[in-house]
Amino acid sequence: MRIAIVGASGAVGQEFLRVLAERNFPIDELLLFGSERSAGSVYNFKGKDITVKLLQHNDDFKDVDIVFTSAGAGTSKEFEHTITKHGAVMIDNSSAFRMDNDVPLVVPEVNPEDALNRPRNVIANPNCTTIQMVVALKAIENLSHIKRVHVSTYQAASGAGAVAMDELVEQYKQIIEGKEVTVEKFAYQLAYNIIPQVDVFTENGYTKEEMKMYNETRKIMHSDIEVSATCVRVPVMRAHSESVWVETERPISVEEAREAFANAEGVVLMDDSANKVYPMPLHLAGEDPVYVGRIRKDISNPNGLTFWCVSDQIKKGAALNAVQIAEYLVNVK
Repeated sequence: MRIAIVGASGAVGQEFLRVLAERNFPIDELLLFGSERSAGSVYNFKGKDITVKLLQHNDDFKDVDIVFTSAGAGTSKEFEHTITKHGAVMIDNSSAFRMDNDVPLVVPEVNPEDALNRPRNVIANPNCTTIQMVVALKAIENLSHIKRVHVSTYQAASGAGAVAMDELVEQYKQIIEGKEVTVEKFAYQLAYNIIPQVDVFTENGYTKEEMKMYNETRKIMHSDIEVSATCVRVPVMRAHSESVWVETERPISVEEAREAFANAEGVVLMDDSANKVYPMPLHLAGEDPVYVGRIRKDISNPNGLTFWCVSDQIKKGAALNAVQIAEYLVNVK
């Protein structure tokens, strides 16, 4: 297997390297690509140093089997044909192709078979907030069809990349030292603050991030599910949290829900309120699963259920999900 990573120097690109090594993905040769700024950088993978090549419109992807791309939507759109023209499967982590009808949008725990129908040889990795939610929702959907979801997200700085994480650390340092706070990556200071905006606003008052959760969830689950989201940036380094309310066609008991989550693929049940056991990003950054807790009946609706979930959005919300897609493709050959 010849595997390539485009955007190798970014936060997700670096996570690809870690995840591929952790999961011992079958690789005979690994190629790394990047921009002019990152070309020439050297990264170690399983004891071997690999130099990042400049991404160009040439035949560098000939005989490559799978390409993981995480260099932004513009780059993905520009280089789609260059990457796929010789038969490579492009698993794209940007928003470039997610809602294209001829590009499958895949979360392996939910709709892995969609990855097999890829007319353009492109598979889209969903948005991080959508991924962790649908992994959890699948457990409930298996019990009763979900009619609607209300979700509030608590999104870590890392969702905006490595530079955003650095800015958050620097802001706390500047505050402690009594210096003027640097604000570049976010609309406002994130340290000691929360910002009720992730991405830009659309005409209906929702942000693009919030609309992604609506549109992507329906596509992944092949469902008429209605989703209303409020996405919030919080001063956490890694791992997104979500407060999720679902309305199902029939009432689901807390006991049913717990059993479903406990047996769900990719989910870890962490629900013992009496002993203050529930998922928190501080303890779960760097982990693979989606953690679910605070499971309750909605006291205002007999068909309502609420829960809290946490997952590392760089890992499961990006690199890990993409690698799991690749593993599925390899295993079904």
